[in-house]
Amino acid sequence: MNWGAIPDTTVIALLICAFSSVAWSCRAPVSKLWLAGWLMILLHFAAQLFNLAPGIWGTLALFVLSASLPWAGFLFMHASIPYRKANSRHLMLLTLLAVNTLYLAILCSGIGGQLALNLAAIVLGLSPLAVTVASIREINHPLRWFVALLYVALSIFLLIFQNRPGNGSDLAWNAVMFTVYLACCVFTSYAYHRPTAGTFVIITGFILWASVFVFSPMLPAFLPHVQIESEVWNLPKYVVALGMMLLLLEDQIEHNKDLALHDMLTGLPNRRLFEDRMTSTLERSRRTGAGMALLVIDLDGFKKVNDTLGHHVGDLVLQCVASAFAERVRRSDTVARTGGDEFSVILEGPANRDEAEKVGNSLRQLLSNPLDVEGRDVRVAASIGIALFPEDASDAESLCIAADRRMYDIKRLSRRLGQHAAAAKQKSPLARESGLQEELPLAQNISPSTNES
Repeated sequence: MNWGAIPDTTVIALLICAFSSVAWSCRAPVSKLWLAGWLMILLHFAAQLFNLAPGIWGTLALFVLSASLPWAGFLFMHASIPYRKANSRHLMLLTLLAVNTLYLAILCSGIGGQLALNLAAIVLGLSPLAVTVASIREINHPLRWFVALLYVALSIFLLIFQNRPGNGSDLAWNAVMFTVYLACCVFTSYAYHRPTAGTFVIITGFILWASVFVFSPMLPAFLPHVQIESEVWNLPKYVVALGMMLLLLEDQIEHNKDLALHDMLTGLPNRRLFEDRMTSTLERSRRTGAGMALLVIDLDGFKKVNDTLGHHVGDLVLQCVASAFAERVRRSDTVARTGGDEFSVILEGPANRDEAEKVGNSLRQLLSNPLDVEGRDVRVAASIGIALFPEDASDAESLCIAADRRMYDIKRLSRRLGQHAAAAKQKSPLARESGLQEELPLAQNISPSTNES
């Protein structure tokens, strides 16, 4: 038993405990793949405990020691792919795992001699290329071609150097590891190109990790008297682990910021972010002289939905309405959920009354047809109040008050028209047959009422 591997195995086990704690609290999509990769690294160090055993157990430990490192690398690569919706990503992962495992098994066991090793090297180079070509209609990404061509280059290198007497096997193993972790570095650089400490640390760690498989075999040849402890070669692994934990924490911080500024149910900006954008839009309008408009929208009949169909359906209705409103306005405008069933829309300039009225009619028209919620038709309507800067108000608070008043005016008018329609249907047979249809005006055309509550 190789007792010298116990310290490294213990450190990696403790590192995985720390990493799993961070990953569990962050729950990022990549955390499970990263954690699985570190379990493979732990398997690599655990296999070192038995690689000196005689017979088949030593050979098996050597194979696990050799294969677990690329297994970890492929999981790290898979966590960083940008084409997550492509079905062939799983096929490429399984192909890389299979052909690398096959090659390393033949390399470690020596079964089949040079012929089997050469055939395995050819399969190692052509299989990723075959998957890339076969799935080119689904995904034609530069990273996919990078992996395919990288493995073609690896295959050529192996065919040239793997059968050299003396150090051929060592060169082949290091070439395979260098290829895997070079790909990890490229994939991670592509996925995390933001200027943060976590990005810098993890990319630097992968560069150093890949460099280990270049300098480690070169050192005995060029500097035979220099002895470097194995712990030094393991340092890049710890740098990568630190970078991953930093990235997870950075993602969690950004997620918390997003939750603080967005409504959890609809994903729209909440009142806090709405007020901030309102202030910024007013400042830009003052500088440029362009007008802006505020629309305050209150859903009519939403309380009835909650009371009759339940809050679950009510939540789904709010999500449908939020999605419909967000898709209808420009990307430069802001749709926010500022209350239970209240939405606000900031139309950034240049915006005039006609444009604001057109947007209001468009949003109200979205609710003219029933919403399909879990297979049932749900009807809600909208009362919309419009206020313009600088015609109606010169600051954010006054603008919101003006839009609110006009929204409540249109809501009262809607109720009165509904009451008149019901009374007319009861009194007039003609009204019962024809029905009473009257288009409500938008609230910006109604003078704010000061004496009606």
